[in-house]
Amino acid sequence: MKFDQYRIAEGIKTSISKLGYKKPTDIQFKSIPPILKGEDVLAIAQTGTGKTAAFAIPILHMLQERKIVGRPDGIKCLVMAPTHELALQIEGVFNSLGRHTRITTFCIHGGVEQFPQIEQLDKGVDILIATPGRMFDLVSQGVLNLSRVEILVLDEADHMLDLGFIKDIRDLMRHLPKKRQTLFFSATINEKIKNLAYSLVTDAIRIQISPKDPVGKNITHAVAFIEMDDKRFFLEEIIKSNPEKKVLVFVRTKIRAERVKKALERVEIESDTIHSDKEQKDREKVMLNFRHGRLKVLIATDVSARGIDIPNVEYVVNYDLPETHENYVHRVGRTGRGSQKGEAISFCSTEEQELLTSIEENLGKPIRRIDISKGDYQHTLDMSEENSSDWQSLLDEDAEAEKKRKKKKKFKK
Repeated sequence: MKFDQYRIAEGIKTSISKLGYKKPTDIQFKSIPPILKGEDVLAIAQTGTGKTAAFAIPILHMLQERKIVGRPDGIKCLVMAPTHELALQIEGVFNSLGRHTRITTFCIHGGVEQFPQIEQLDKGVDILIATPGRMFDLVSQGVLNLSRVEILVLDEADHMLDLGFIKDIRDLMRHLPKKRQTLFFSATINEKIKNLAYSLVTDAIRIQISPKDPVGKNITHAVAFIEMDDKRFFLEEIIKSNPEKKVLVFVRTKIRAERVKKALERVEIESDTIHSDKEQKDREKVMLNFRHGRLKVLIATDVSARGIDIPNVEYVVNYDLPETHENYVHRVGRTGRGSQKGEAISFCSTEEQELLTSIEENLGKPIRRIDISKGDYQHTLDMSEENSSDWQSLLDEDAEAEKKRKKKKKFKK
């Protein structure tokens, strides 16, 4: 079935056509009809499968059909997202698909001034995309009224639980009408997710797109055994061997993100970081530069980059192995989006081998190994433009910076 065969508003069909979409993905094919019928939906599908459009298309159609021209009638749809970046991305999808409709979409999130957001809400908004913190701030101040919401969407629900938002989600229900349509989208499912989902939905249609391999078919992924102190040399080699490619590097912590950036600076590789210590305007600037190719190397933590759809990322590097197989799938899923091909490589040190075993057990299959001979390994170290004494001084600098950060945090308490 093609999109032009769906009974949806012509303006939305025009946008879909301009975006180059012809046939729905599996999650879109299975989700759009029940959402259009007003059913509650619990959908589980891996990253990169078109989940956002799966709910955006039918929501835009339903609200366009109900829209009263010339009169702001309160927020009709609330979409909750775990991070600023994902919320802004969802807003972009709604705006692109709704360009030829009368529907207004707006995104609120923390890290920026409240007043412009309050002004826009006063003008009237049909679809509100929000992160939990800013939404509750505005609700508590009495400037955000959710009593007219007809559709609630929880996107990346598993990630919201990882970030500890389960209480916020339950509290949210007190501000919403009991009679509403609820759409619950998640990349993974476990008991916690199941319990939350079934407490929010009514007779939901359950949709699960579960390929045998949770990693997308367009992604070639492998692991290389590299000791912790040597990882920077191999990252340098990958980047210099692929000068025109967008490389997304994942690390475990904010401190390690900045440490890797400094290491790359020392060998004259330009990169930038994205993590929760950065101000929102700086995060947006970094994402924009990476999205448009002005920045080729982005170093990210899981919290800031999960769920983000960045076009044309050719290479993902797991500089640090993730702590769960879900995060492994999410990370490597940043490449090979849609019909594009992508590569992902994970660096595994001796101390990370238990993590690798756990990831492989949960994936249900081993990850392909990259065999590096002793000669090639040593050659990579020897070819680096960075010498070991410089690296030691960098470690000393980072250790000192971490001491100061902890002291400052302690003083604030």
